[in-house]
Amino acid sequence: MKINYLFLSILFSLCQLGAYPQKSRVNESRVEKSKNEADAAILYQEHILDSLVKVRLQDELAEYQGDRKRSLDLEAKLRKIEEKDSLRKVELMQKIDTLKLHATGHAIAPFGDTLFYIFAKMVSYSPEERSQSINKRIRQVYQDAFFNPDSLSLSETELGTEIGYKNHLIIMMVTKVDGLIVNKDHKQLAAEYINLIRTAIVKEKEAHSFVNWIKRIGLVLLIIGGLSLIIFLVTKAFRWINMRLTSNHETFLNGLTINKIKIFTAEHFEKFVLRLTSLLRFIVIIFIVYLSLPLLFSIFPETKMWTSTLLQWILGPAGKALRGFIGFLPNLFSILVIVFIFRYAIKGVKYFVNLIEKGQIELNGFHADWAHPTFRILKFLLYAFMLVLIFPYLPGSDSSAFKGVSVFIGILFSLGSSSAIANMVAGLVITYMRPFKIGDRVKIGDITGDVVEKTTLVTRIRTIKNEDVTVPNSTVLLSSTTNYSTNTRAPEPGLIIHTTVTIGYDVPWKDMHQALINAALRTDLVLKTPEPFVLQTSLDDFYVSYQINAYTREANQQVSIYSQLHQNIQDCCNETGIEIMSPHYRNQRDGNTTTIPANYLPKDYQAPVFNVKQVKDK
Repeated sequence: MKINYLFLSILFSLCQLGAYPQKSRVNESRVEKSKNEADAAILYQEHILDSLVKVRLQDELAEYQGDRKRSLDLEAKLRKIEEKDSLRKVELMQKIDTLKLHATGHAIAPFGDTLFYIFAKMVSYSPEERSQSINKRIRQVYQDAFFNPDSLSLSETELGTEIGYKNHLIIMMVTKVDGLIVNKDHKQLAAEYINLIRTAIVKEKEAHSFVNWIKRIGLVLLIIGGLSLIIFLVTKAFRWINMRLTSNHETFLNGLTINKIKIFTAEHFEKFVLRLTSLLRFIVIIFIVYLSLPLLFSIFPETKMWTSTLLQWILGPAGKALRGFIGFLPNLFSILVIVFIFRYAIKGVKYFVNLIEKGQIELNGFHADWAHPTFRILKFLLYAFMLVLIFPYLPGSDSSAFKGVSVFIGILFSLGSSSAIANMVAGLVITYMRPFKIGDRVKIGDITGDVVEKTTLVTRIRTIKNEDVTVPNSTVLLSSTTNYSTNTRAPEPGLIIHTTVTIGYDVPWKDMHQALINAALRTDLVLKTPEPFVLQTSLDDFYVSYQINAYTREANQQVSIYSQLHQNIQDCCNETGIEIMSPHYRNQRDGNTTTIPANYLPKDYQAPVFNVKQVKDK
């Protein structure tokens, strides 16, 4: 009995020494966990010690049954030990419950697959050290060439249940603390562990048998043959698809057009589709080969651990994407509802705008030609508002990366588009100023021509020499604009074209007026009503300036109208004997041949003689 006491005291001291956490541990959770383990071990060893004392007292009680005083004394000691042990059990269970919250299991996996976990320490051995030692001993048993599953056995000790092999190798000790952590009796837990160890060793022995190796090699050859056949069939299928597309390219490969915009010609589209099918064939073959690798690796025990890893590389992202998509479905439905509402709202606005543009609806102060530009502005604002509503429902919209990219793009847009925004604002102002329309003859700065296009950023003008000039809208807004076509539309009288002729004082002004009016009336595209009129714009030193003014509705034909008008002025002046010249001449000119063309003069016309008269001084 003294030897038992000495053994328990030494064991108790070792438990205390090994139970306390090392000073080098600085992590609070690890320190707390170690303290709980130490407390649980101490309580458990005290329970064992009291159990042995209790057995000794019961033996003494049986020995001193005739001594009443001694029996009462022993019974009192037994009750005290039982009460103390009962309280200790409650405290031990509390420590075990706390330990469960922080317990970290260390796997027993001698052959790759996990059999069970070790959570508790034993004496001075940590759970990690225990798991390493158990794995090493199980592999040692597996290496026994004469292994017999029945050689594994259980034996009870004071500390728990031992799992041994052939009575000379202790594989592991299952303590009561191990059982308490998993809410099982330690004996039941030891029986489960020995069955798991026995099954794992037998299975590993069978897996490495010669017959199984032959079977595995045959299975590998079969898989490789099937894989080769599948790759051959996939290649043949894609070749058949390419032949079908090429032989029927008029049907399948007739270019690509989106909203009447030619994206691909037939030739380029055919090349694109053939390259796309080649890329798909390559991806399918790689995918098939990749999926066959886990099957091949699962055949051999040494590579079986890679099976789950390879599958996880595909199934992990695929599963994550699928879960993300399923989680995104409510947001996707919200986005579709928002898009549906705004789409039909834009259609309703467009229908209303079309009625205004056709003149079926009239709004006071709102011109019909404002309808389409206003619709474009409303469409842009509605789409912008729609994006604002959709943005919170987009996946990753609340992430820092998404926000950072959005801010970066906004800064780039702000810094790089200042001139573009200025032109857009100018285009908007020009639209509502209505200085010109498509087809108007205008003069913007030094550029004269017809407006052929108005966009948000620029205005394009085709000059009288058939040159297309692109003018930024900001330049248009800052320059003076002359519109020759504004007053050519009924009920306006029309555009006044005018030109000036300088004639000497010797020509009666009434004759000159009539000649100019006759010239204007002969000109094509000049209106008879209102009638042309003449203005005498100046009386200079040697001549009078006569300006002919005539109305026309063809502002775009000004060049040809002016050219014909000048021709007619020459004809009418010549017909009436009026010389078109600013007469910087003297009397010596009298008698010379007139400047009027001969076909306008009488046939018997003769130039007057040149008379020279000498006057003597008196």
